[in-house]
Parts: sequence; structure tokens; C-alpha cells
Amino acid sequence: QVQLVESGGGSVQAGGSLTLSCAASGDTYSFAFIAWFRQAPGKEREGVADIDSDGIATYADSVKGRFTISRGGAKNTVLLHMNSLKPEDTAMYYCAADQSPRTMDAHEYSLWGQGTQVTVSS
Repeated sequence: QVQLVESGGGSVQAGGSLTLSCAASGDTYSFAFIAWFRQAPGKEREGVADIDSDGIATYADSVKGRFTISRGGAKNTVLLHMNSLKPEDTAMYYCAADQSPRTMDAHEYSLWGQGTQVTVSS
């Protein structure tokens, strides 16, 4: 059984940086896509970035040029490097996986982690 565990969240000031990590355990070969989503209080869960098994990444417009998703040095680890953080980036960040999502939409992803909180103060 595959499990996803997020880490690296915390509190930073605007303009700061954080790196989130998503560690997958178990048989991950059936999940070609790994994505990061976020959800702020009272808002819908939104896609932030995803990466496929070939390392091709896509980003939400709101984070392009500031966030970078990559496959980490450790096997089955995906990182989200977040720079130039803004207060509007404050949210719970979730790692998700799926074999063939049609879009970076939460409904397309079948496996989820528990989330890690990111808080950006002005």
C-alpha cells in the first residue's frame, strides 16, 4: 500500500523561502504523477505544481517563477521549493499521486497525504 508523507512546512515572513518534501513509501510505480495542492481556509483545494515520471513539470500561474517542483535525491521523494513567498501562499499543502490525471485538479488524484501547514506573514 502506497503512502505519502509531507514535511517541511512552517512559518516564514513574506519574501522568504521554504522547501516541502513528499516521501512516498510502498509500490509507487503505479503512480506516474506527483502533485502539490494547497487549501486555504474557506477556499477550494487548488493545484500548485505537478511532475510526471519523466520529470516534466507544470505550474499554476500564481506560482510560476517562484515555486519549483523536482524529484529529490532520495528515491520516491518529490520536493517543492518555494521562494518569494507571499501571505496569499498561506495554506495547508498536500502531496497527491495518480497514474494518469487528465488535469491538475484535485478530483483527478486518488492518493493523498495528510498535509503540512505553510504560513506566510506580512
